[in-house]
Amino acid sequence: MTYFNETEKQIPIVDDFDVVVAGGGPAGVGAAISAARNGARTLIIEQAGDIGGVATTGLMSHWTGNTKGPLYEEILERSRDDHRGQGNSHTINPEKLKTVFLEMLLEAGVKIKLYTFVSDVIKERDVVKGVITESKTGREAVTTKILIDCTGDGDAAAKAGAPFVKGRETDGKMQPMTLMFKVAGVDYDTAVFPGSFESNFDIPHGKIQDLAKQNIPHPAGHVLLYATTLPGVVTCNMTNCIDVDGTNADDLTKAHIQCRKQMDVIVDFLKKYIPGYANCYAVSSASIIGVRETRHFKGEKTITEQDILEARVFDDWAATQLSFNFDVHNISGSGLDETGCQDGFKQPKGYTVPYGCLVPLKIENLLLAGRNISGTHIAHSNFRVMPICVNLGQAAGTAAALCVKEGIPPRQLDVSKLQDVLAKSGVRV
Repeated sequence: MTYFNETEKQIPIVDDFDVVVAGGGPAGVGAAISAARNGARTLIIEQAGDIGGVATTGLMSHWTGNTKGPLYEEILERSRDDHRGQGNSHTINPEKLKTVFLEMLLEAGVKIKLYTFVSDVIKERDVVKGVITESKTGREAVTTKILIDCTGDGDAAAKAGAPFVKGRETDGKMQPMTLMFKVAGVDYDTAVFPGSFESNFDIPHGKIQDLAKQNIPHPAGHVLLYATTLPGVVTCNMTNCIDVDGTNADDLTKAHIQCRKQMDVIVDFLKKYIPGYANCYAVSSASIIGVRETRHFKGEKTITEQDILEARVFDDWAATQLSFNFDVHNISGSGLDETGCQDGFKQPKGYTVPYGCLVPLKIENLLLAGRNISGTHIAHSNFRVMPICVNLGQAAGTAAALCVKEGIPPRQLDVSKLQDVLAKSGVRV
């Protein structure tokens, strides 16, 4: 490989913050709002033109699971669509949610920077001091006391040198990617809405999931359909790309192209085989590919699938009342992976995540929130979903504000103080 040597240049330091949040998805929103509400001067940086990540630009259909939490429930209430058609309180109207996220951030006093990448981290030895951003404005530097990585892939934490592994422990393989899209022209009176891979009920042509495997080319081949807030419109979670790495731009491009090519085939399948979809047609698709799994950072603590199955309440909890299943999409094809469990998941109680999962090894003044926290591959399939990410963000943002007030790195924070502040905000164990 040959190299180009970049000319040394001066990067302007344009601002200084108590807390910088990298990534504007549900975890980032939770972190930024919580840090600002607890008195920290806070900046959130998002690469897209909208806040929300997979919840908005990713066109996700709904908030999954039975997680509870004051900030998450506030988001649900404020973004609830009173004209929600066939949906329910967890159904997402992405256009409304985009505005609600902006309103909540601005009300909290968060400075918002869109259309901007965090391209590097400023460090002194292993202590984070700020970030370098890239945008149409050019390269700029922002200093901060605490950086929270909510990028999903842990891009900022990786640039800072925090240790991580990718994918599952045995071979590094990662869950497939999906490009969400919506179809219109659906007859809701006769339409079916299989919401899990394990929903394999009979329709006139056969069993619904079996039909998909037989008629939609590999690696797609399952049916996940969700009601929306718009009449006759349904969200499709059915495209699929395997053997790709969400930290690689070439792989992201490959996945996006492959999933777009699958859309027409899927629409034809729906029209031919699925009740209520005979006249459906594609009307919109996500602006970003949905990446389920990449980096798992090594933290002071690591949450495992056994912790979740036991509904474990850690003494040093940071996020609570987390509830979902083992949503492992098939790493080698369509449908549910043999290690996953959706409808058959038997643990109805909520679990907790210890604070140490948010604190990466080696690097100071850095916190993690979202799917990049310290956890095993199977545990990650549970905590990666958006409601849980909001709660993780709330914990990280609150912790960051406390660290700023005390002038200490996150590793030194007394977790009982974090728990006291979270409890006063309405967090319950």
